[in-house]
Amino acid sequence: MGDQALTGAGSSRARRAGAGRTKSGKPRPGTGGQGRRKLEGKGPTPPAAQRTGHPAQRRAAAAAASTASPNSAGAPRRPGPGSGRARGAGDAAEYVAGRNPVAESLRAGVPAAVLYVGARVQHDDRIAEAIALAAGRGVPVLEAGAAELDRLTGGALHQGLALRVRAYDYAHPDDLLARAADAAELPLIAALDGVTDPRNLGAVVRSAAAFGAHGVVVPARRGAGVTAGAWKASAGALARVPVARAANLARALQSYRQAGVFVAGLDAAGDTAIRDLELATAPLALVIGSEGRGLSRIVAQACDVLVAIPIAARTESLNAGVAAGIALYEVAAIRARNLRSSAPS
Repeated sequence: MGDQALTGAGSSRARRAGAGRTKSGKPRPGTGGQGRRKLEGKGPTPPAAQRTGHPAQRRAAAAAASTASPNSAGAPRRPGPGSGRARGAGDAAEYVAGRNPVAESLRAGVPAAVLYVGARVQHDDRIAEAIALAAGRGVPVLEAGAAELDRLTGGALHQGLALRVRAYDYAHPDDLLARAADAAELPLIAALDGVTDPRNLGAVVRSAAAFGAHGVVVPARRGAGVTAGAWKASAGALARVPVARAANLARALQSYRQAGVFVAGLDAAGDTAIRDLELATAPLALVIGSEGRGLSRIVAQACDVLVAIPIAARTESLNAGVAAGIALYEVAAIRARNLRSSAPS
């Protein structure tokens, strides 16, 4: 047994010694260095909470989903990938992931900082369009590996394409009054209370641009911020109408009142119909609450008057974007009639 074991060990060593040669004894040809790629590193390992499919990542996503607050449509706010904070606060750059979302964002004129394209993805019409749109607007196009795209988008389904959106530069609430003064116009400002859906914010900004408002005020907390979704919903109006952010919305409204601006809050229980609002011919801030909850108590107390939009069925409600559009149209119509009636004949 001992001799057989030694014989087997010796033959094994002999096979290993000749592993690099052919049967004729000549050296085997090499790979030309191509095998070195297998030895290259793939960068630092991301934290467990950012690795797609890792139990820690699933626990973090579940915790973020359970703590997300509902938006104005009653659906939970989508948390930012890899974190418990909801996207859309506006204080950091946002990443749009996926071929269709990226192409749509670039078509809508969303202010982009960088377009990331996967290093080894198969290009199709959407990727080609995204690259062409980015190049036409002077947006840098960078190549990124799959691991880098996973890290940037927090493990979202990016399909080899991601867009970094610039953080929005918010105005101060007082800047909106200055904008009206520079235009020698009566101030008209829209304010949002508890509206958490960025698409509603974009729709309000679009209506504000259409009916001559000088800006939109949003609260710094518990409110929608300017995101890629808001830019798309605004149809480019965010490039013309500023959005101001107030640390405390009720105090900002009180400051407007001290500056001679009347504050009207939209409320289903309001005693005055919006089309009969006499204050429309004066400097005005119009406050829109969230669908269902309406105005908060402290914001309602800061209003000079509560106005309602008459609707056929009291069981129905309008979302913030639709309500703001109707109210701003009515105010603009009242002002137009007043100008016609006061004009010399």
